[in-house]
Amino acid sequence: MGEAKHILFKEFIVLQRGFDLPKKKMSGGPYPVVGSTSILGYHNEYKVEPPGVITGRSGSLGFVQYVSERYWPHNTALWVRDFKGNLPRYVYYYLQTLDLNRFNSGAGVPTLNRNDLDTLEVAIPPIPIQHKIAAILSAYDDLIENSTRRMRILEETAQMIYQDWFVNFRFPGHESVRMVESELGLIPEGWMVKRVDDVSTLHRGKSYRSADLVDEGGLPFLNLKCIDRGGGFRYDGIKRFRGEFKDSQTAKPGDIIIAVTDMTQERRLVAHAARVPDISERVAVMSMDLVRVDSNENIPTEYLYGMFRFSDFSDAVKQHANGVNVLHLNPERIGEFKFILATEDLTARYATICTDLYQLCDTLHIKNNDCRRTRDLLLPRLISGEIDVENLDIDTEVPA
Repeated sequence: MGEAKHILFKEFIVLQRGFDLPKKKMSGGPYPVVGSTSILGYHNEYKVEPPGVITGRSGSLGFVQYVSERYWPHNTALWVRDFKGNLPRYVYYYLQTLDLNRFNSGAGVPTLNRNDLDTLEVAIPPIPIQHKIAAILSAYDDLIENSTRRMRILEETAQMIYQDWFVNFRFPGHESVRMVESELGLIPEGWMVKRVDDVSTLHRGKSYRSADLVDEGGLPFLNLKCIDRGGGFRYDGIKRFRGEFKDSQTAKPGDIIIAVTDMTQERRLVAHAARVPDISERVAVMSMDLVRVDSNENIPTEYLYGMFRFSDFSDAVKQHANGVNVLHLNPERIGEFKFILATEDLTARYATICTDLYQLCDTLHIKNNDCRRTRDLLLPRLISGEIDVENLDIDTEVPA
């Protein structure tokens, strides 16, 4: 490979601390406020032109983000102020290989001091090699992003149909159905008002010790980190568990799980539901931060999931969670929630549509996992020069 230059980190890039912006002052404008691991919110002002590379400064270290739009780097993050002529996309990949956690200088809260990095010696290849490395790795990231976008569209389709049919009552044939009074207001004739515990049973997950979690072997362990903020499943939250458990403390692909704990006061996890995807194993163990919902009657799981995700369920039930530092929700509050149950033929039609949508989501996720696995194997070997790309004929038309 083209000979790499051995230079100090401060000669490679310049990191700068982000800018303070309390959550209450974020105006909700078009520009993302980027924190140590994710977008924290949106604002009507920006601080930095793209492209941007950000990593965690306080709280969470080691996670690196690439930003392709104008943004506001939050003070919990460090952003690259000067790329010193290096390709930003290459810098993004390079930082992922540095194990930034090892530079933690905080006594309590993990903190990355950029001054500790400045004297680190790094080996940086010529710009043409940077372009080739970035092009190879970006190809995998583009595939992952495209599949992720398709999965998002599929779930939005399920949401749109649910809300059109079961919230706005514009279901097929609605023109000929009379509206009647109910305790929840006007509903189509033949529909019923039910409580969640009228039609389903809740099963609480397992209390566990850190010693029960393993790096390899055991079974998948579903926990609070498997619930995305606002609902939906986070694949990267899955851990591994080895120990005793009951059948009632497990979940299988297609099951509904709901968070009954929340570490934030924003209530963006508690009372939010997720569908367990195809995780390539028949069963997973749940933590006690979750409950599994089993339908007791001839009500499709896909319909119940739509109700939990796309109705006012979460907004209503999460208000019952309480606690000083950690919010806890009594599962009985889930059971008490009243919702409108449509006719059997209509719920079955919705379930048929959603079954196909979610199966395609699972297929796309498996493809994404394969892409991530290959990319993560290539990343350190490309950055270190173990794989020589100098003589490879590669299209290097990738974003800076």
